[in-house]
Amino acid sequence: MKGKVSKFFVYAGMFILTFGASSCGQSGVEESSVLDSFEGNISSQTADYGSASNSSVDVTASKDSKCGQQSLMLDYNLAEKGYLYCARGYGLDVLNALWEAPAPDKIDWSKYTGIRLQMKGTQSGQLAFDVKDAGGELWRFMINVDSTEWKEVVIPFDQFSVRHDWQPSTSDGNQKLDFPIRSFQFEPKTVGQGQFYFDCVELDI
Repeated sequence: MKGKVSKFFVYAGMFILTFGASSCGQSGVEESSVLDSFEGNISSQTADYGSASNSSVDVTASKDSKCGQQSLMLDYNLAEKGYLYCARGYGLDVLNALWEAPAPDKIDWSKYTGIRLQMKGTQSGQLAFDVKDAGGELWRFMINVDSTEWKEVVIPFDQFSVRHDWQPSTSDGNQKLDFPIRSFQFEPKTVGQGQFYFDCVELDI
């Protein structure tokens, strides 16, 4: 479903809704670098995903896209006290779950101030967007999902918070967002069944 794109700009943790027509392949291309547009094979061999035993998640490609030919669709059922996730990037358990951009150490991260992405969902609620930094530490930003239409979410790097609920045993634990970022992941947080669609994950200047 293509059309107007609503932009979420984040300032000091607040969401300010504005309207525009920016999307991958349009006017914003010269000011951003695409990390992932989820082209090609999307499966358990190219996406790192899983869930608690009381929840479920399936990840496939969808022709409903905002840039390129397809998006990533996350079909989930989240139970109370359950969890589920889907990740792309480097250093993951699924070695071929690589984003489309160059390897993290080949990107000049100093040129960028944050991450932007296109998304929509079939259920209102909250979604966590995490990144793993150079020291293996996970950082989180919470997104309020309130529309079934495609929207653009813009997340400045300084709006990420270190996760306190769980960290990998290999994390350096320095509570400093260290570059390069190695991977990103989506984690629905609202109990219930639904679908999320993601596309055009970009670095923002």
